[in-house]
Amino acid sequence: MFTKSFSLRKLVGVIKFCGLWRWDSSLCSLDKVLALWVFHWPDLPECFQLSVLSWVQCIYLWAVSPIYIFCLKKNKKGYIMMSLLNRFKTAFGLLLWIVCWTDLFYTLHEGKQPPIYYVTPLVLGMTMLLATFLIQFERLRGVQSSGVLFIFWLLCLLCATVPFRSKILQASSQGEVTDKLRFTTFYFYFSMVVCEFILCCFNEKPPLFSNVVTDPNPCPEATAGFLSKITFWWFTSMAVKGYKMPLEAKDLWSLNKRDSSKVMVPRLLNEWEKEEAKEAKGEGESSPEEVEVLLSSKKVAHQPSFLRALIKAFGPYFLIGSGYKLLQDIITFVNPQLLKMLISFIKAKDVPNWWGYTLACLMFFTALLQTLILHHHFQYCFVTGMNVRSAVIGAIYRKALVITNAAKRSSTVGEIVNLMSVDAQRFMDLTTFLNMLWSAPLQIMLALYFLWQILGPSVFAGVAVMILLIPFNAFIVEQMQHKDARIKLMNEILNGIKVLKLYAWENSFKQKVLAIRQKELIVLRKTAYLGALSTMAWTSVALTTFAVYVTVDKKNILDAETAFVSISLFNILRFPLNMLPQVISSLVQASVSLKRVQNFLSHDELDPDSVNRNNTSTEFAVTVVNGKFTWGKDDAPVLHNINVMVPQGSLLAVVGHVGCGKSSLISALLGDMEKVEGEVSVRGSVAYVPQQAWIQNATLRDNILFGNPYNEQKYNSVLEACALTPDLQVLPGGDMTEIGEKGINLSGGQRQRVSLARALYNDADVYLLDDPLSAVDAHVSKHIFDNLIGPEGALKGKTRILVTHGISFLPQVDNIMVMVDGRVSEMGSYQDLLKQNGAFAEFLRNYALEDIIEEDEADEIIEDDELFPDDALSNHTDMVDSEPMINEAKRSFIRQMSIMSADGENPRSRSVRRHGCSQRKHSESQDKKKPREMEKLIQAETAETGQVKGKVYLEYVKAVGPLLSVVICFLYGCQSAAAIGTNIWLSEWTNDAVTNSTTENVQMRVGVYAALGFAQGILIMIASFTLAMGNIGAAKKLHVNLLTNKFHTPQSFFDTTPIGRIINRFSKDIYVIDEALPSTVLMFLGTFFVSLSTILVIVSSTPIFAVVIVPLAVIYVFVQRFYVATSRQLKRLESVSRSPIYSHFSETITGCSVIRAYGRHSAFVLMSDMKVDENQKSYYPGIVSNRWLGVRIEFIGNCIVLFAGLFAVTGKDSLSPGLVGLSVSYALQVTMSLNWMVRMTSELENNIVAVERVKEYSETKTEAPWEVEDKKPPLEWPMQGNVEFNDYSVRYREGLDLVLKDITLKVKGGEKIGIVGRTGAGKSSMTLCLFRLLEAAGGEITIDNVKISEIGLHDLRSKLTIIPQEPVLFSGTLRMNLDPFEKYSDEEVWKALEHSHLHKFVSNQAAKLDLECSEGGENLSVGQRQLVCLARALLRKTRILILDEATAAIDLETDDLIQSTIRTQFEDCTVFTIAHRLNTIMDYTRVLVLDKGRIAEFDTPTNLISKRGIFYGMAKDAGLAQ
Repeated sequence: MFTKSFSLRKLVGVIKFCGLWRWDSSLCSLDKVLALWVFHWPDLPECFQLSVLSWVQCIYLWAVSPIYIFCLKKNKKGYIMMSLLNRFKTAFGLLLWIVCWTDLFYTLHEGKQPPIYYVTPLVLGMTMLLATFLIQFERLRGVQSSGVLFIFWLLCLLCATVPFRSKILQASSQGEVTDKLRFTTFYFYFSMVVCEFILCCFNEKPPLFSNVVTDPNPCPEATAGFLSKITFWWFTSMAVKGYKMPLEAKDLWSLNKRDSSKVMVPRLLNEWEKEEAKEAKGEGESSPEEVEVLLSSKKVAHQPSFLRALIKAFGPYFLIGSGYKLLQDIITFVNPQLLKMLISFIKAKDVPNWWGYTLACLMFFTALLQTLILHHHFQYCFVTGMNVRSAVIGAIYRKALVITNAAKRSSTVGEIVNLMSVDAQRFMDLTTFLNMLWSAPLQIMLALYFLWQILGPSVFAGVAVMILLIPFNAFIVEQMQHKDARIKLMNEILNGIKVLKLYAWENSFKQKVLAIRQKELIVLRKTAYLGALSTMAWTSVALTTFAVYVTVDKKNILDAETAFVSISLFNILRFPLNMLPQVISSLVQASVSLKRVQNFLSHDELDPDSVNRNNTSTEFAVTVVNGKFTWGKDDAPVLHNINVMVPQGSLLAVVGHVGCGKSSLISALLGDMEKVEGEVSVRGSVAYVPQQAWIQNATLRDNILFGNPYNEQKYNSVLEACALTPDLQVLPGGDMTEIGEKGINLSGGQRQRVSLARALYNDADVYLLDDPLSAVDAHVSKHIFDNLIGPEGALKGKTRILVTHGISFLPQVDNIMVMVDGRVSEMGSYQDLLKQNGAFAEFLRNYALEDIIEEDEADEIIEDDELFPDDALSNHTDMVDSEPMINEAKRSFIRQMSIMSADGENPRSRSVRRHGCSQRKHSESQDKKKPREMEKLIQAETAETGQVKGKVYLEYVKAVGPLLSVVICFLYGCQSAAAIGTNIWLSEWTNDAVTNSTTENVQMRVGVYAALGFAQGILIMIASFTLAMGNIGAAKKLHVNLLTNKFHTPQSFFDTTPIGRIINRFSKDIYVIDEALPSTVLMFLGTFFVSLSTILVIVSSTPIFAVVIVPLAVIYVFVQRFYVATSRQLKRLESVSRSPIYSHFSETITGCSVIRAYGRHSAFVLMSDMKVDENQKSYYPGIVSNRWLGVRIEFIGNCIVLFAGLFAVTGKDSLSPGLVGLSVSYALQVTMSLNWMVRMTSELENNIVAVERVKEYSETKTEAPWEVEDKKPPLEWPMQGNVEFNDYSVRYREGLDLVLKDITLKVKGGEKIGIVGRTGAGKSSMTLCLFRLLEAAGGEITIDNVKISEIGLHDLRSKLTIIPQEPVLFSGTLRMNLDPFEKYSDEEVWKALEHSHLHKFVSNQAAKLDLECSEGGENLSVGQRQLVCLARALLRKTRILILDEATAAIDLETDDLIQSTIRTQFEDCTVFTIAHRLNTIMDYTRVLVLDKGRIAEFDTPTNLISKRGIFYGMAKDAGLAQ
């Protein structure tokens, strides 16, 4: 066979070279050689043995060595000590060299031998020397196991087996050994090669001085042998461990150093910086004027290419994977050719069986090789994907710390987190399939080429059908945008859930979510329909092709070879054609992601030099000269003409009304704003306390230390100064209590004090304090001012800039700076400003008067106040109106002056406390905290271990519909039956060719074949269609249940569960149920039935196959159980370790100005990297587990191919070629199905977990019903507004202490009640009880003779009004925020706005009532948001108003407005005010003083002061009593 291509001349040359004429001259007739070779047990000619078989391994080793030695030179891993193993290897190598050259010298000694006897031993001997050299060289370079030598020894062994057999045959046929020496040396050589091969499978010890040793739990891959690496055997230990017990984080191996963020992120950033530099160079060439003009257009047109950076950073490693892919693509096409030979072997009855066995074994080996190569390709791709994700996340994180505020505004925190989660994930998904871009067309072309050879032009009929399918698959989804909108809305709803409950607005928001959800489902439906159509069309490919082939030409006969080889080629075609559209669509998605990431990374960064830190002038610590600042390059400046000089060690107070630029000034000093002109210098290090305290999710101590070393004495004095010592006694773990996200379990005041403690502990030179006292109670703020900020405080001698609304402290500061509209209006000491008699002084006089009246004649105040707001109002409504300081200092300022004479000291501070409710809540949340952390841990760990319970599958089946589920399975069964029928019919038809009855039956054959094919198509379409419908129905049902339950869940659940965890259910898990789960179920059913039908077909054609099925099935199940147990747990660990990356990231973004101010930039980057690496630690074994599984399962599949082939050969006399074709072509496709089936079983387990998680949150305990039909209160209830508490007690949650104990009191309609008490006395709990956010533990509350515990929650809550502490707005129009149910007319809404002093602001907006509020109302100032809440209350106008005094970020004047509005508009209502500033309630009917949850005092303010009890003490602190 191999001789046909030789030309005669070449042949003569070979004959001379090998000395063939000395043997049997009859062999010179080549046909005889062939006949001998094919028809007996074959034996290769000696010439072939001595030349080709001896040189193959030599050529291989000499070709590979130079590259290999070069690589070894570059990578040194330390050297390995000479071991016994190494000595043996070397000794055998030298012996082999001696053996080969013994042959050479013997030939020389003999003389007159043909040249080959000289050449071969010479070459072999030199090659053995080279191998021995490599053994030593590898040892010195620290290689523990060598792939190059393994392949070399394997080749030697394979090539030596032929002569091994041949020499024995020769000796036995001749009866003696002719050439004794060569015979002996050969067997000696053979045994040495076997030894070398065996030794080569073992591993050397790890090299000395290598870094592997230092790792506590190193990844065994690094030290695994070559064999172990190619079969992924090194992973087995984890698979076994995971099978025995659920894996935990501590069982995971460390990440390979090359995959860590430490290596990957710099690699990408270096390339990116090069790109940026190139771009900058390109831009720098145009003249400066041009640049000015072109700036805006340039920005868009030219950005450095992120793609190029990615390719340069990760391309080379990825290319290795591509090389594997190319090899695999080529090998794929070997098996159909072998199948063709096998079928023709079955046809030809006189060919010896060994040829059939050889073909079967060859099929097995090519399949095996293909498996190993394919999985190595995947390994390279997945690892590249993982590295890209690490690098992209790292790059985005680093960028997020330094982008300008303008850039930050252009994307919300959610969007930036999306870059990190969604977009980085998309890159990762794409890299795994990127090679398909070139590999798919290559496979398609090769397949078409081979098909053309078999079928001729008829191929195009099938191809046409396939091409028609591509647009179906390419239909890709607009659904993402709906999902984003839904998640954004859910996020807001969960953030403001308390407000929704208080206002009874749940229904309106539920409808909004469901409306978006409906759109989502419509898109899902479309996709499902198209999918069903395309699966149907697949079945018709072979059908059309064969029908066309037979009908085009009478000569075309469909025989087994043609039919089944074509079918196996069509099966190969199917994968690339299916993948191509997916790859293209994921390419489109990735290119969108690429743009987004590129835009983000190209954002402007803050100029690190905008603030000069090397200020050497001795006198001033902070100087700003002619400063002009803006938030973004294109925005109007916010601060103009700022000139400030702050002497070293002085205290400067900055005052001004809301929105005048106080906080902006602080930002400018931090370098967070764009400096348009001027100079800023700050001397020394900076500590910064932002207006809204930024608290990390860490222990309290870590929040204060903020990366500085712990010094007990210093630490305790800091706690003392910040008044934190009493709080620590209440917290469950003291200062080691873990603080939840955003400081959830601290009250507003505690957060602010922790923020101050962090600044103090940091021991900086300059302190920038942005209104730190606003969130704390009066006595606390006095304590903090005296002990920390003031002239005698811990910070004396440091330079302090204090933004404040509290006027009581101003006399003690060194300088006061008054700001109006972004400019400095006055500056000087307190006395100077009074003397200047400017706006500031004018202000104090106005105020003093009013305040004195307020305190002395509580009754007259009403008229007085009515006159007042209207003139103060006009300027106020616009919030940043230009009226100078009059508003700001109004109140407490002069209260000072009236009291100062009496008191000498000025203890009154304007104090606000933001978190009344949570202050109480949180002294509770102590107990809450520990269990919750435990809970959180438990949730991470038992992220459900072990097998997914059958119950969960049942739940899903129930959601789909039990009957529908049965129908779906039945349809799939029918479809498989039709498919088998089609193929059996095909095999019958091909047998016509053997009996030569082809022509007469064509019509009938084609007709039945078409009918069966069509039936199969219709069935599969209906099956996928019903499946899709069932899945979408289930998704809809599960989401509605989850949503409904979450709206009915009591508030306590939201206090103890991080929002991220709930959002996860709505985003990730619902996405899985929407998209991943249906496709998994589809694939699972598909592969299951394919595998089943394969086994059936093979068994029916060769029954003996049944014997092999059992052991193979046992192995299969065994491997599958190991894999599923391990992979499931790895998946869970991976998802548990993923959320910390994102939560840490969003925490960082919100706190980046604090992080920058304290210079903790690099520490945070390191933390982020650690979290990413921690996540990749569980992701990497996850990838490998898939490879591990793939190699093993495909091995089983390959065995099925082998046995199908072998049994076909053994039973060839009884089998028709059609049946053999059928069984082997089925076997060839089963490998894929088996692999996918395990993968899908495991995917199904992983994805069904989503159902379990959604289910878990759909069944949490709900609060009382919203409406109780038979207990509905009358419509006009409450008429009077009488409120009674009878022996009322309440606790936050089961198992916690009572917060209110036996409260009994009566309030008549129209009374105004002030509620006061120290932090944690239970003030806010009182209000929560009225709304039944907390349910009674004993006693009851009645309102106008209706027991509130008996009526529905909405009936109750809609009849009460609250102005909550923290103003919460939702994104949407202003009108929607005021009136989500659209109950009121525009006129009423405008009226409410007028009374709440927002009229002017809103009417100045172009959109009027349709003004869009951004997420959380960010585009309104805090003061304006508070006024919007007031407008809501005015609209509802119920008989009972609860005011949780919310003066956190409001200047005194706004506060005045709110108070006066409440006095006039709610004159005849019952008002409960939780007061932090006693002066607001001094004119109330009665004051209720709570202490530790009991009523301490309850009487009119005047009586209480005269009693000199708790209230008197508080009033004295606030300067309201002597």
